[in-house]
Amino acid sequence: MQQPILETRDLKVHFTLKASDSKKLIAPKRIIKAVDGIDLAIAPAEVLSLVGESGSGKTTTGKAMLQLVPNVQGEVCFEGKPVVPSDKAGLRAFRQRAQMIYQDPYQSLNPRDVILDIVAEPLDVNRLVRSEAERRDRVCAALEAAGMTPAVDYLYRYPYELSGGQRQRVVIAGAMIMQPAFVVADEPVSMLDASIRTGILKLMLGLREQHELAYLFITHDLSLAWLISDRIAIMYLGRIVEIGPADVIIHHGLHPYAKALVSIMPVAGKGRSDQRQLLVGETPSATDIIKGCDFHTRCPQAAPICLEQDVRLREVEPGHSVACHLYQL
Repeated sequence: MQQPILETRDLKVHFTLKASDSKKLIAPKRIIKAVDGIDLAIAPAEVLSLVGESGSGKTTTGKAMLQLVPNVQGEVCFEGKPVVPSDKAGLRAFRQRAQMIYQDPYQSLNPRDVILDIVAEPLDVNRLVRSEAERRDRVCAALEAAGMTPAVDYLYRYPYELSGGQRQRVVIAGAMIMQPAFVVADEPVSMLDASIRTGILKLMLGLREQHELAYLFITHDLSLAWLISDRIAIMYLGRIVEIGPADVIIHHGLHPYAKALVSIMPVAGKGRSDQRQLLVGETPSATDIIKGCDFHTRCPQAAPICLEQDVRLREVEPGHSVACHLYQL
């Protein structure tokens, strides 16, 4: 396997909840394990989708990879070199090559700035242009690469003058203006109308082909992940419970949680009500201390060992790993 563009080793993000003044003396500290020991390796030009329910830790994982949240533990390596948060020069260089596309284009754009200044902000912060003409030219090139043509028609507009799809194209232009090698895309089409999602996805995959761009694509939509991904990682309570090639996860997934997600995927022309595996109960809180497998409280196949022993990812075939006692007995 070629050297990963980005790799994490035992990546963790734990937050401490503050107790109210009346409980500070008697209440123990509560720890939220938002990300709890993740090992991932993403190859150049690969699309790896991270799939799971809301609150599973997907977005925090993406932000932790880019060192955008506090309390990051473990190791992140980019192009074979460790990313050290205390190394400000190294971190600045890393962030020029690794960008993030946020979920909500209505919130991620400053309403007080025109599009020219929004897209040019990374250039300004990193002092990468020498003249106003060069700044304008690079912004126009980024906007046109994102499908905003002719770019000059948009330079002095404000975000409120654009549609949702146009705003997301501006967000993509702002990320791509730095010519990154790796992008975390956090639910980039979930806030858009169905009619324009396809155009945004085609744009992102086209940029991947043109620039050999690698994506961590965060989504709760397993059907979408199957459509665009090389590999899929299923996440539950801050951990990866299964990872493998997209077709393998969809057609030959092993973990009971992955099987449940696949069973409710819509399939054109077929009724699947008799095949659906509906999970009982609610997802436990990330502050709960769960003995044994994290999923055993909802698992229809839980065995006695699942209630007693923790379980981690284990490779069951080349490139396909699962964290389940049923495949480790």
